[in-house]
Amino acid sequence: MTITVPETRGKLGRVKLIGSGWKPVSMVDVYNSVTFTLWLCGCNLRCPFCHNWRLAINDIHLCHRIDVGKLLEDLGSAKPLIDYLHITGGEPLTQYRGLMELLTYVRDSIGVDTSINTNFTLYKPLEKILGENLVDHLATDLKIPYHLLYGYSENIAGKLWRLYLKTLSLVAEYNTPLELRIPVAKGIDLDEYVKYGGQAIKQLEKHSRFYIIIQPLLGPPITTPRNEEWCREYCDPGEDELDRVAGVFKKLGVDKIIVRKTLSLG
Repeated sequence: MTITVPETRGKLGRVKLIGSGWKPVSMVDVYNSVTFTLWLCGCNLRCPFCHNWRLAINDIHLCHRIDVGKLLEDLGSAKPLIDYLHITGGEPLTQYRGLMELLTYVRDSIGVDTSINTNFTLYKPLEKILGENLVDHLATDLKIPYHLLYGYSENIAGKLWRLYLKTLSLVAEYNTPLELRIPVAKGIDLDEYVKYGGQAIKQLEKHSRFYIIIQPLLGPPITTPRNEEWCREYCDPGEDELDRVAGVFKKLGVDKIIVRKTLSLG
């Protein structure tokens, strides 16, 4: 079944979004949902384990201007099959102006629910998107410990962490459905999860629609991380480590926890 999308090239022809492409039907990008997934380029973090780091650095061999008209035609065709238009990266909010124009059109003219995978350190752009009611679902990684996983010095990482907590509180105010993903690194003291996990969960006390995904950081050959040396030390934790981290968040009062022993990469 094909749904005709209204002519978009006049309205959105000037929208500039840089990305690597899209997948009309994906079953791995949002838990228990089918998505139309769009990958955008650019990111403000330097996570050493990132497997999409070439998108993050705007690699010219992968990143190009998205044909928004074609994107929306494909989205219209996929509409009967999907739960969300899911936008990931990279970090989509580095292109928030064009992203807002796209989301506005999708909401008003196509009627597909939207989801954004974002690192929650770009507070102001997300505040604008939430204020305009342009997103129906959010996903973010809770990177513990942040000073190890953000890829910056402890001073800069600390500032980003405080922005992350502020953004969690903002999302709790809107009660936007949230997939809180916890990428587990090998050999991390559980006290780190107790400390920083507790800080994060405290921001979500008023949030009734979030769930946690516990998943391992995977290294080669399954992924091609930004920093393979780092990944040799910290990637591929044991299943027992995943279970122990899940236990920490259970003690923190989280009801819905999903543990993924293996991670499918879309």
